[in-house]
Amino acid sequence: MTITEFIKSDVKAVLQAEGRLPYKLTLGAMSEHYKVSLTPVRHAVDELVDEGVIRRKDNGRLEAQPEVLKGVVLEPPKEDATDRKLYDIIRQDVITRSLKQDTEYLREQATAEQYGAGRTVVRQIFSRLAGAGLIEHVPRCGWRVHPFSEQDMHDYLDIREILELKALDLARGHFTDDELEKLLKANKPARGNAKSELDLDLHDYWIERCGNRYISEFFKRYSPFYNALFNYAVIDEKVKREMAREHCEIVECLLVKDWKGARKALSLHIRDQREAVSRMIEYLQQKTRA
Repeated sequence: MTITEFIKSDVKAVLQAEGRLPYKLTLGAMSEHYKVSLTPVRHAVDELVDEGVIRRKDNGRLEAQPEVLKGVVLEPPKEDATDRKLYDIIRQDVITRSLKQDTEYLREQATAEQYGAGRTVVRQIFSRLAGAGLIEHVPRCGWRVHPFSEQDMHDYLDIREILELKALDLARGHFTDDELEKLLKANKPARGNAKSELDLDLHDYWIERCGNRYISEFFKRYSPFYNALFNYAVIDEKVKREMAREHCEIVECLLVKDWKGARKALSLHIRDQREAVSRMIEYLQQKTRA
């Protein structure tokens, strides 16, 4: 996968999921975001313009066209299986460093040599990990791992509850029965020995529709890091089933416009995650000691 292909794929995926990009749509801003030269960015933008995903205005400025991607099944560029495996390995290493409070900088060349990979591939992986909030680029130093703190996670859940309830209130007029029914079907608490189905993106539904950019920016900035840690842990079936049940309760209240019931169900759901977080921390710390 070339750098140009990666940038194109990433831009499409972000626009389809978020409706906008987390950086200014300029060649310079994109070059800085992906930590690459202007050349692959320019090629990617030219191809995205040809596909209608980006539009060049009369004044030369670029404008994203996320509506073009609505309902489109995106096919990611073919990725070498070795690169995919390397991403998983480095991601696991980064999470382990985070849990161990390891603040030593990651360097592209050293990491490339460690895993016998090309520096370009490592840079792409680091960019993806930065997008997930796991690391950040510090000029002239390298890539810094975001250190994990249990207290920080609980503090995050406190603020998350307040802002997500507000997002739910603001988004009321933008819900549709068809979309809610799809969300309901995507969350299935299993019975017996069957496995539950859990849609972890449910919360984005009202956050994306709340119309408050400060709320959206909070979740865009902070939730990827905690979600990455949470999703990394193995959620046992009991927890997964309970979360799916709670998701269904929230959506069922929204379908009948029981706003008070939906708020209560969402609040309890977020608070119940404290126990799941504690179990996750214990599991992850055991894994790092193994």
